Amino acid sequence: MRFAASMRPGRILFFLSLMVVYSGCGRVMYVPTQATRSYSHELHTIDTVDIQVFRDVELIELVNATVHSYLDFDIWINQRYVLHVDQMLAGETIRLSLWDFFDERGDRFNAGGFWATREPERVRLVEMQPAQNLPMVGLLTIRSAGED
Repeated sequence: MRFAASMRPGRILFFLSLMVVYSGCGRVMYVPTQATRSYSHELHTIDTVDIQVFRDVELIELVNATVHSYLDFDIWINQRYVLHVDQMLAGETIRLSLWDFFDERGDRFNAGGFWATREPERVRLVEMQPAQNLPMVGLLTIRSAGED
């Protein structure tokens, strides 16, 4: 009887530790302080530039195959999520975390990954906006193998 009584605090501590670890593994999908502006559909165009976008699980890789450098612009994904980028030089490749993209309500892009509990969102449409009042420019989104 004495052995069973001494195991209770250890078990309780184990389960509490497990709960703390489990709760810390998930991403917070709603961050109100990260809320941004909404997508301006009236600024959508069919213009594109030769910047390829590749998805690598939780990241996107932008390959600037142009001779132009871009400064202080926004990247839009699926006409909903946005991230400000300081610069992308001519010929440069940059990698951006999909977890850093937010929408107008502060919802985070669901990038998936090892600890994901939901199916990750697909990257369908990627656009660049040079300034808030200027039209969007489409980027060449390259689908990953296995995407429909």
